[in-house]
Amino acid sequence: MAGIRTYVEEIVNELSNKVSWPTWEELQTSSVIVLVTSIILALIIWLMDYAFGIWSVPEGEWGWKGILGFIYELLQSIF
Repeated sequence: MAGIRTYVEEIVNELSNKVSWPTWEELQTSSVIVLVTSIILALIIWLMDYAFGIWSVPEGEWGWKGILGFIYELLQSIF
């Protein structure tokens, strides 16, 4: 039991004396950076999926099928 108590005391000591906690302003700035970066990456992934994905378009209708959809139809017409 003495080992567990020493372990907990060391954890409390390290968290209160050795860890540098960010200020409220630093925390807000970091949060905004993470949020903006996440939104930008989500938009990039969405654009890539829209451009390269295969989209289902009903037979006989025209619509964006994506680059891979175009290649798929081209290969189907050849073979």
